[in-house]
Amino acid sequence: MLYGQGKYRYELVQGWAKLPAGESFMDVGGVCTDPSGRVYVLSRTEYPITVFDRDGNMVSRWGKGLFARAHGSCIGPDGSIWCTDDRNHTVSKFTQDGKLLKTLGTEDKPSDTGYHEAADLFERLASITHGGPPFNRPTGVAFARSGEIYITDGYGNARVHRFSADGQLISSWGEPGPGPSQFRLPHHLWVDKSSRVWVADRENSRIQIFREDGKFLTQWTNLFRP
Repeated sequence: MLYGQGKYRYELVQGWAKLPAGESFMDVGGVCTDPSGRVYVLSRTEYPITVFDRDGNMVSRWGKGLFARAHGSCIGPDGSIWCTDDRNHTVSKFTQDGKLLKTLGTEDKPSDTGYHEAADLFERLASITHGGPPFNRPTGVAFARSGEIYITDGYGNARVHRFSADGQLISSWGEPGPGPSQFRLPHHLWVDKSSRVWVADRENSRIQIFREDGKFLTQWTNLFRP
């Protein structure tokens, strides 16, 4: 089965991921590939990171006990694996075999944004009264060509944070709301070759596009909960 149009067409390969008999993924939050072609699947199972070769053969899996709730993943410029944890409010860097190298944020210490827990997602989002520093339930991580790190934050905040390549906070932008440079659950992001930052603003059903310094450029609104 083919999806897409024009030069962006993709074929679905049924049964590509060869898991042990009787096992399946749950809540897949991210998929990324390293320079050698290995595929890293992040899912909320006992071992949150499962590694496959390009043919779908399972190579390894790791992460047991390392996450409260793994949410997003990305390959760093040096081939390291970066994962967000939206329950313990951290973003962590790992080797390809799961050794922890660095953690941004303080475990179980969310920033002050007015956020409070509630059963309903929209009630939780409505409780956010202002943007805050890193982190309150971070969601996604991406890298600029310079090595700078960008992180969406998230379920309990309304901001994008920009870090230096060595993990020092440079700047943050965003406040709760529907306007330009405002967010209602910034859920993931990407940085293109021109250093533009593309942010999936999920509950505003749009993608906002910024300069690397956070200046708003434009938005795409013909989407639903990206």
